Amino acid sequence: MRLPVDVCRNPVTVRLAFLGMPRSKSPPHIPHVALLVETSLGSGRDILRGIARYVRERGPWSLFHAPRSLDESAPAWLRHWKGDGIIARIADAGLARMVKDSGLPVVDVLGNVPRSRFPLVHVDDRAIAQLAFSHFRERGFRRFAYFGLSGESWSERRRDVYFEEARLAGAEPALLELTRVEIERTPWERRQEKLAGWLRQLAKPVGLMVCSDQRGLDVSEACRRANIAVPDQIAIVGVDNDEPLCQVCDPPLSSVWPDHIAVGYEAATLLRDLMNGEEPPAEPKLVPPRRLVTRHSSDVLAVEDTAVSAALRVIRERACTGISVDEIARVSGASRSVLQRRFRALLGLSIHDQIIETRLKRAGELIATTDLPLAEVAELSGFKHQEYLGVVFKERVGVTPAEHRRACQ
Repeated sequence: MRLPVDVCRNPVTVRLAFLGMPRSKSPPHIPHVALLVETSLGSGRDILRGIARYVRERGPWSLFHAPRSLDESAPAWLRHWKGDGIIARIADAGLARMVKDSGLPVVDVLGNVPRSRFPLVHVDDRAIAQLAFSHFRERGFRRFAYFGLSGESWSERRRDVYFEEARLAGAEPALLELTRVEIERTPWERRQEKLAGWLRQLAKPVGLMVCSDQRGLDVSEACRRANIAVPDQIAIVGVDNDEPLCQVCDPPLSSVWPDHIAVGYEAATLLRDLMNGEEPPAEPKLVPPRRLVTRHSSDVLAVEDTAVSAALRVIRERACTGISVDEIARVSGASRSVLQRRFRALLGLSIHDQIIETRLKRAGELIATTDLPLAEVAELSGFKHQEYLGVVFKERVGVTPAEHRRACQ
């Protein structure tokens, strides 16, 4: 038998050929992917979670990531980095140029530099703005305002859709926008005074959409500075459902919950296709929001009646610490009988019922989120004793406090 020349020259290959064994194969290439996604915000961290989920399911990938903020400049290491692909929140033209110069497949997950023409996976800003507007409309608001960032395309898209919805409803929204440069270079006190002055001159009650939770804290503090009641005079909704930022606001901030985890997963899927030589899609991939998470900053009905509005504010603030209907009437400036009549006409329930509902809501939160004994929950939420809480909770919620706690856990 005449053997091939290459086999004759390699005794190891000859031995393998005679044994019928295949030649060894080189190990499969593991893609090296850089992640230029900030860790300073919940949205960026969720995008990273989505990418991590994709890699666990479809990998392996070798990932390069360094903690960063959204405003950081392009990293110097990127100029010499030898990899296979990049997923980036491209916030400015400088980062866009450096990423483009790499010559690698790139997926953008911010869309702030549309002229860069990178394939884009992003949350659906139209759906986000529509969800915020619908939330206010369902609560009876007829006045609307928007606080955003000028020059940030995602904020401007949300602004435009919010204005579009408001004008269809016959309203002309108020607007305040700041640039990132203005935010970075203007002292915080001066910036807060400007924001507080704008909030003071808004016709009220008003539903205010804030472009992101990060700016929601600014609005919350400016309302405090201007002595504006939230949510009675200004109801506030942010975007991102960044839990620490939402909870540090006083009252806690309602927020649209975009699905940034899905954005990360879809971006990784698209990058895989690009690294395999497929053509980029002609249109951006837009991911719809999950839902709007209602917290105290917008948990209100828009009430034009000043007496009823004052009564609702007092109930919200003092229902759990003990307050009578007579005290509420005195604060509202109306007699008890007049207030009762106007309250029921507008809200469809009595003042006493509203007090009980407010106490039940507080009790439900404590039961679901703490391990406090039910006797202490009853005391903190304004019920005289644990047994009374149990009776009312079962009657109005449909389960006992203990059953509610087990279900939440």
